[in-house]
Amino acid sequence: MYEKCKAQVETELSQVDCYAATTDMRSSRTKDPYISLTVHFITEDFQLKSRCLQTTFFPEDHTSENIATGLREAVAAWSLDAGRQVCITTDDAANMVKAPALNKWTRLQCFGHRLHLAVENAVKNERINRATGVCKKLVCHFSHSWKARVALEKAQKELNLPSHSLISECQTRWGSRQMMMSRILEQQKALTLVLSAEKRVRHLIPTWQDIDVLESVSKTLGPLLDFTDALSGEDYVSVSYVKPVLHLFNTSILQRQEEDTDLTKKLKSEILDYLNEKYEDEATQELLNMASSLDPRFKMEFISADNKPKVKARLTSQMLECQVTSSSSTEVEPKVADTSQAKKAKKSLGSFL
Repeated sequence: MYEKCKAQVETELSQVDCYAATTDMRSSRTKDPYISLTVHFITEDFQLKSRCLQTTFFPEDHTSENIATGLREAVAAWSLDAGRQVCITTDDAANMVKAPALNKWTRLQCFGHRLHLAVENAVKNERINRATGVCKKLVCHFSHSWKARVALEKAQKELNLPSHSLISECQTRWGSRQMMMSRILEQQKALTLVLSAEKRVRHLIPTWQDIDVLESVSKTLGPLLDFTDALSGEDYVSVSYVKPVLHLFNTSILQRQEEDTDLTKKLKSEILDYLNEKYEDEATQELLNMASSLDPRFKMEFISADNKPKVKARLTSQMLECQVTSSSSTEVEPKVADTSQAKKAKKSLGSFL
């Protein structure tokens, strides 16, 4: 079965002109290290496909040099031309950042991981740590006490609140912390009703200061939850969304409002400053400009006026290269027909721009 599947994938890849890749290091349940490589490409009938080529045991030291070698070997093993790789997406670990550079590959940072780091950097705050600790203790109490869960369900019915369970936090997923806080706020009245009935657990009731912090954090992070999933899709192109999303963050979602608390304003500013700084390098901007300009929904809308001529010139150059490659790979007689093809392609390019 494996050989049959591999042969089918190799046949698909042999017909690919260009491709993008993603890679990551991961550990099994037994803590064994692995490295994965996935490629993304568009077929001749314009279907977007992704193929996880391999998840390989990687016992060597996780240095950038070893990772770079492992990625080169993986690409070669599947007879892929590294020159046809548009870019490779990785997380922001130092070794994963350096490895593509050693291979002279264009790298794009993972937006989901970058957003995670931006949020984690912003919430390093004593007040937020205390409020988060209160939430964790509440979740722990109701997770380990059947009596408390039954009482919570009863209180939810009495108060006409949704019959929702509390949510645990996952240390490596900022969104789980936000969902935990949001659920505590949703069930605040029911939790207070249950906890106040038993003296030994009354100390778990969140104070008004804790509630203020939870509301400030939720107001900032709540709207960001959807973007992590939206920009992590395999069935649609997501790189063209990055510039529009950053624009939306700067002009709407993370824009400071007069009614915001000081903590909300601080969180918004720190997340924005972090993201803007990490996406301002020239190579990344060039890649994102090309991606968004090729998306018919965005075109040049999110590209600065100063960069538009440069982006248009590069688009023209690359389209002409594609035209030359296409015409040279097809036998056409007589020459007059070849000339008409070139003119037609050039006209469609002008229409596109």
